[in-house]
Amino acid sequence: MEIDVWILLGAAVVVVAIVSVAVAHRSGLPSLLLFLGFGLLLGDSAIGIQFRDPELAQHIGLFALAVILAEGGLTTNWRHVRPAVPSALILATLGIGVSVVVVAYAVHALLGVDWRLALILGAVLASTDAAAVFSVLRRLPLPRKLSGTLEAESGFNDAPTVIVVVMLSQISQPIPDLWTFTWHTALELAIGAAVAFVVGPAGVFALRHVALPASGLYPIAVMALTFVSYGGAVLLHGSGFLAVYVTGLILGNARLPHRAATRGFAEGAAWLAQILLFVMLGLLASPKEMSSAIVPGLIAGTVLVLLARPISVMISAQVARVLRLDRISWREQTFLSWAGLRGAVPIVLATIPWANNVRGSEELFDQVFVIVVVFTLVQGPTLPFVARLLRVGAPGEALDLEVESAPLEELNADLLQLKVPPGSQLHGVEIFELRLPSDAQVTLIVRDGKSFVPSDTTRVRAGDQVLIVTSANCREQVERRMRAVSRQGKLAGWYGERGLE
Repeated sequence: MEIDVWILLGAAVVVVAIVSVAVAHRSGLPSLLLFLGFGLLLGDSAIGIQFRDPELAQHIGLFALAVILAEGGLTTNWRHVRPAVPSALILATLGIGVSVVVVAYAVHALLGVDWRLALILGAVLASTDAAAVFSVLRRLPLPRKLSGTLEAESGFNDAPTVIVVVMLSQISQPIPDLWTFTWHTALELAIGAAVAFVVGPAGVFALRHVALPASGLYPIAVMALTFVSYGGAVLLHGSGFLAVYVTGLILGNARLPHRAATRGFAEGAAWLAQILLFVMLGLLASPKEMSSAIVPGLIAGTVLVLLARPISVMISAQVARVLRLDRISWREQTFLSWAGLRGAVPIVLATIPWANNVRGSEELFDQVFVIVVVFTLVQGPTLPFVARLLRVGAPGEALDLEVESAPLEELNADLLQLKVPPGSQLHGVEIFELRLPSDAQVTLIVRDGKSFVPSDTTRVRAGDQVLIVTSANCREQVERRMRAVSRQGKLAGWYGERGLE
């Protein structure tokens, strides 16, 4: 095919994929399923494009995952996820190990798979997917600690998983023992973190003190810095994935020029990376050869979702409790277990043993593809229902509203949006009774599709969307007060309600 035809085809796929995002958003499905479907349609089972190069797919996939992780770090609010980081780190390390062992043992016992391939399958499936988690969970009204745990875990757990899969895929070497696994993983993670803590602060200092000639250069510079961290860590034999994510966290939570534009650029780059990644993986898969992978895939996926993930969450929660790092209730543990979404990451990781000619790895790729598609269809749309069933939702919380207004950055201010849910004690409260700090103001209410500027005596109603402008220093105080009033009404202080998470 000529280059012009490829350009036309690529642009058409991107346009169709962008339109399909709206469908995925309304249905609650991660958009990855539609993108994978496009790849399957373009492949040899339909249109007929031939693509069966696992090594090239591996390289493209790892690069795309790095872009997605960079965006995840840049758009994650550190203040929100910080309380959940200890639990997330335990889930991303100890939890990964537990999940690998449980899946490998079950697959070996039930399907007769040899130990190397069973361990590889366990490791491939152990990592939750950052793109899937970010796209689904950021639309769910969850308590900050719970959503922060899931976001941070999905950002951190790619790094140790990649290390384990690469080690197991070296067919010229015997299966490493536990000590070797632990030592190499810890060393690579330490190097990746060290690189991030050098590049991130240095990048913040440079961007604050160097006046670039065009505002559009700042987003490019920020993304480039995350990949400086990635490349530096890989050259030092460290974890590039951990380095790119932590660097993104540092840069994304620093007061840099044109932050809104940077976030928008990063989100656009991540969407493009997701489209490229999922369509490519769809092209790589062959539906004609997947019939034999359905039964073993469903068995392995059921073990993962109903056994390995819950056990890993339970053990991680107990360790966090014993170490007095966090207390995770059984309701939260159940939701964490069900919300461990798998997406492109396991499919990309499955290309590593395939590219290394591990025996049975092509069948493993097909099984992983089946697992991702089937269990994403099962878990993704049911998350809101499960959150309501377990009563772990937090519908009255103030959420970030993405804005492009530069004056807010210059004034060191934030714009918050609050949707008043049915049954909230905010209903009937007058604006002055909210008793917000002096540096915060309710600036607009949207009611029944119409917006107006409220007065001090305007009463808030269920279904209202309330916009609040606050100084950055008062933001946390405003959020606590709004949560408290939502729970106990205007006399929340008298009832001892402080709006803590």
